[in-house]
Amino acid sequence: MREVAVLGVGMTKFGELWDRSFREIGIEAGLQALVDAKLSSADLGALYLGNMASGSLIDQEHIAPLILDYAGLGSRHLPGVRVEAGGASGALAFHQGYQAVASGLVDFVAVGGAEKLTDVPDVTGNQITSAAADHEWEVVFGATLPALWALIAQRHMHQYGTTREQLARVPVQAHAMGSKNPNAHYRNRITLDQVLAAGPVAEPLGVFDCAPLSDGAAAVVLGPLEVARKYTDRPVRVAACQVACDTMAVQHRKDVTVLDSTVVAARRAFEQARRAPRDIDVAEIHDAYSISALVSLEDLGFSEKGHGGPDFAAGRFAPDGELPVNMSGGLKAQGRPFGAVGVAQIVEIVRQLRGESNERQVKDAHRGLAQDVGGTGATSVVTILEEAS
Repeated sequence: MREVAVLGVGMTKFGELWDRSFREIGIEAGLQALVDAKLSSADLGALYLGNMASGSLIDQEHIAPLILDYAGLGSRHLPGVRVEAGGASGALAFHQGYQAVASGLVDFVAVGGAEKLTDVPDVTGNQITSAAADHEWEVVFGATLPALWALIAQRHMHQYGTTREQLARVPVQAHAMGSKNPNAHYRNRITLDQVLAAGPVAEPLGVFDCAPLSDGAAAVVLGPLEVARKYTDRPVRVAACQVACDTMAVQHRKDVTVLDSTVVAARRAFEQARRAPRDIDVAEIHDAYSISALVSLEDLGFSEKGHGGPDFAAGRFAPDGELPVNMSGGLKAQGRPFGAVGVAQIVEIVRQLRGESNERQVKDAHRGLAQDVGGTGATSVVTILEEAS
């Protein structure tokens, strides 16, 4: 297996992009990544595109060749593959692109993620995205994604004493970082009191505990590490990329406060990279709901089980803390276009390792981790990136 590097990154603004089409934002992110990689489209050997629900959202299936076609690559007959894994679609597309380059199947691939979630009413969008859970045994009975994560939060609070205030600190920090991110859906700061006083969604989660439905696209270009310095002065090595799955239905899990898919994917990733949680300098994690951030920090090995809330409240994961988390603003503030999230996390980590994150820059960031989740943890993807020596 060859070593793989990220050669270029790009992304659009996230938010309510009503005046822009799916193909427009996908092509914009891809062109940014190609320019950043100092490559042309003629160098590409494949496209892997993360997307959850284009058929339901914009009445358009078969989207990988659509993007290739409107990017002027239709006559090149490249393999174009759409990848779906709920909210982890983009992260899984990255994994597929990584495997293609590592195996030697192709030299250079584009990996993209895109979604248009605001072209339908919020009620419809929530119905569509809740299909990432078990429809027959959960969603059909009214258990939407927020409701299922709320059940996890209730159990975590009961089992470990996690408080409502500890949950609320997650979106407060996310918005503080989103205010510094020009691509973020939300660039406004919020206070702890605002989070606690916000209208309920599913007890104990309120409006500010839930990430928005967003439009947006992100892309990266991958290639062999051995030639990376021909294209960039600061190549970023993919030290590990691992995927694990779990039961779809929360009720089938032995402990609903544990995302076993994240536990396993993280263990495999740290083993592959020959690293440990203490070696990570910056991380982008799944915070679609306040509780998912705390559970993820625990299951990645950054906090002991049940200590995510107190550790977050104590500032361990603040910009100046032991491990800065979600310097992009996370899903909560940067935005949540399902198919693009996992790729956008990679974009942020790459920029952090290159020292290109401006006001959000973490000092001495040499190694980063990205973790994304599909549904309530049926799929988890954990990627470790580091500066190339």
